[in-house]
Amino acid sequence: MKYDLIVKNALVPAMNGNDTLMTNILVKNEKIAGFLESVEGLEAERYVDAGGKLVLPGCIDSHTHYMDPGFTHRETFLTGTSQAAAGGLTTIIDMPCCSFPRSVLDVDSMNEKLDAIKPQAVVDFGLWGGATGDMVRDGKLADVQAQADAGVLAFKVYMTPSVPTFNRVTDPEMHEVFKAVEKTGVAVGVHAENFAMCDYYVRKYQAEGRLDGPAWSEARLELAEKAAIQLGIAFSEETGARYHVVHMSTGIGARLIGEAKKRGLKVTSEVCPHYLVLNAPEAMSEYGAYAKIAPPLRTTQDNIELWEGLANGSVDFVATDHAPYKILANKDNDDAAVEKDAPGMNIWTAFPGISGSETMVNIIVSEGYNKGRLTLERMVEVLSKSAAIHYGLFPKKGSMNIGSDADLTIIDLEKEWTIDKDVSFMKNKYTPLHGLKLKGKVAHTILRGTSIYHEEPNEVQGKILVEPGFGQFVKRQSIQVLPNKIQFDNYKAIGADFFNNYHRRNLNNVID
Repeated sequence: MKYDLIVKNALVPAMNGNDTLMTNILVKNEKIAGFLESVEGLEAERYVDAGGKLVLPGCIDSHTHYMDPGFTHRETFLTGTSQAAAGGLTTIIDMPCCSFPRSVLDVDSMNEKLDAIKPQAVVDFGLWGGATGDMVRDGKLADVQAQADAGVLAFKVYMTPSVPTFNRVTDPEMHEVFKAVEKTGVAVGVHAENFAMCDYYVRKYQAEGRLDGPAWSEARLELAEKAAIQLGIAFSEETGARYHVVHMSTGIGARLIGEAKKRGLKVTSEVCPHYLVLNAPEAMSEYGAYAKIAPPLRTTQDNIELWEGLANGSVDFVATDHAPYKILANKDNDDAAVEKDAPGMNIWTAFPGISGSETMVNIIVSEGYNKGRLTLERMVEVLSKSAAIHYGLFPKKGSMNIGSDADLTIIDLEKEWTIDKDVSFMKNKYTPLHGLKLKGKVAHTILRGTSIYHEEPNEVQGKILVEPGFGQFVKRQSIQVLPNKIQFDNYKAIGADFFNNYHRRNLNNVID
């Protein structure tokens, strides 16, 4: 047999999860066809020499806002999925809200979005469906089941305002959405911030004349997320719906989810890399509106507790909440309003959102695995396997089983480098991660057996290797649910001393 691709000298996770072994990966018809210690005598159309680098199942970003169609001055599906490929991502799942003229709230609007983005995709992609307060009030909750039948992977709900075409839910409206989504078997993902609290304190600090960056974080206080998460847990317990906290920013959130898991409830959560490595007093003082996101950056104590949550399972996986906005330096679409740094704009009027798809995997490799916060097995779960299971894509995605899609992320664990906003595929080149020094970098990305991105030796920036439209729309394979357990034994195994020492080293930087 002649194979389509042989990936030679690949260091892959072993069956027990935390050891590695050197092998060669065989690919046929876009699927993993086998593993062999020696490929002498075998032929293939293409070869990739991994050179002993670590090879993971293709990584997944399950929370993106690629802003297409309608807001292409911020991002296009091409620029977004190009960042994904460069960041070692082979599959993304795009949110329903940031489309114009219609958000994805029914099958027709979903198909409109697909028509616009399919020709641009560099990586494979799935879609979130949407549910709003309007749908409850207008008697349109039947559109929830219709979207699920059409292949959306989960449903997004906002407790705070989003875009004009995607209204927030009140508490009873969210309860009704939970009941409707429960019937589909998929999860409801909630932007968990208490609207009344956020609105009150934003207005209060504005009236007091606060214009400093950290004021945004103080106004969108920790208690607003805590109260929102607690309400969602109560609704999940009452309705039986699968409740997922998107972009969770607080350590107390991780503890609440962990406690609910231990009670056997159907709850999960995700964290974004920026909540793991940045804190509000520093990043928002330095970068101001460029570090403005919702929920906001928190404290170094939250960084610590969220890493612990990733390690012990109370936080299930990592996603980015990738959501860029137009800045003055972007000369494209000059008729579109600048949204981050227009003259006269301040911390309250600037739009909240940053990019992340290009840096997520690198941050988790560097600050998680290479620094001992995550085991190899856990890193594979939080970057790939757990999201694939949660959204019903496993083992097509998130796996290196024979028969799985040949999606592979090749990582140079030893490469030391610095995030540079100007060396990226971002349309609007800003990030509060600029200047972050990392060890470990994506070197090569393979999607369904085809190389889609490669780091060029001695070049400042790597290259996208496929044409727009190579990425495919992926639908849910089945209803799948993550194991509902907290692995405190896993946390202890990776070194409780590390976390204790980290607490002591950062004690003076913790903001109560």
